[in-house]
Amino acid sequence: MANAEAAVRFAELPVPTTHEEPWRFTDLRGFDPASYPVPTEAIGAAAASVLPDLDVAASAEVSEGGITIHADALPAGVRFEVLDEHDPRLYGLVGWSDKFTAHNAALWKHGLLVQVAKGVELEKPLYVRIANSVPGGALFWRLLVVAEEASRFTLIEEYASASPDLPGYTNAAVELYVEQSAKLEYVSVQNLSRETWHFATHHARVERDAELDWVAGGFGSKRGKIRIQNDLNGPGATSRVTGAYFADGDQHLDYDTFQEHIAPNTESDFAFKGALRESAKAVWRGMIRVEKDAQKTNAYQENRNLLLSDTAHADSIPGLEIMANDVRCTHGATLGRVNRDEVFYLMARGLSRAEAERLIVRGFFQDVLDRIELLPVREALGQALESRIPQAL
Repeated sequence: MANAEAAVRFAELPVPTTHEEPWRFTDLRGFDPASYPVPTEAIGAAAASVLPDLDVAASAEVSEGGITIHADALPAGVRFEVLDEHDPRLYGLVGWSDKFTAHNAALWKHGLLVQVAKGVELEKPLYVRIANSVPGGALFWRLLVVAEEASRFTLIEEYASASPDLPGYTNAAVELYVEQSAKLEYVSVQNLSRETWHFATHHARVERDAELDWVAGGFGSKRGKIRIQNDLNGPGATSRVTGAYFADGDQHLDYDTFQEHIAPNTESDFAFKGALRESAKAVWRGMIRVEKDAQKTNAYQENRNLLLSDTAHADSIPGLEIMANDVRCTHGATLGRVNRDEVFYLMARGLSRAEAERLIVRGFFQDVLDRIELLPVREALGQALESRIPQAL
């Protein structure tokens, strides 16, 4: 699937440094993406899953060795198949403008097309798991999703590793087209090993009266950056993005979100919450941009972090760029620690210190978990967050 133009672009561009504003808080020194070879076979070890066994309409398993698709019971009008490198929508949202998207476009071998025809509604979700299994190898992944007019479905995507200490490099590009009056629920959960560098660019375009409900869960990886962009391209388009992450050890999570309001009467709502302990770090950079013709825009973004140790650190950088004059755009960012008065109150009622602090952390995430419509995903992410909270902080 090699793209020669993208390969040239990748070779020309240096690895980003902290002198560049988007990378100011994420240091990539010592990382050379070209030093990770692309294996032709997977080792075959099963990857641990954050999500339970879901009742799905179709599934796909992706590794260095290729894609295995199980889609025997799909109704007419649903395509769940290997992505064709000549698909006309490919690269329409994620091209090769930077080092990592260029690397993906140059070397991706495995991709999936998910296309649901006009008016088709799926009761059960579609599921794909991307798992790296070769130590020191690179896995490039491409996903193209098309929700045609008035269709409705859920797609769950999970990134995992064959072992918790597997070193590697993963690079993903996801393009989501949500056409008029369609609704797409897109869940992307990252639970890669603590020694995996992970870079991903997810870009959605939402058309007239369409709805995108997006859930992002972050638990694994060593370092990298995840980009999330929504283009509200048609009047009445709405998007809601809910993020929950938990990092510990020396993990470094970086989220770069962008809400682009192009048409009038559009609405976007981004809410990200994270908990950090030990020496973990998180970066969230959010931008709301409203074009001059996007009157009656309603946009909100927030990032809230809970620090569970004195050495954990978080940076939140919200931003607004507004060219219209009849809009409602707000943002919020907070950074805090476990409230000792709350701990004392709960301990006075019979809980141990560990139980009290765990209860407070669960409560911190509850409002973002409540935003997740799909009950099995809501419960699984809640359990995944809970499992990261130690018995004694």
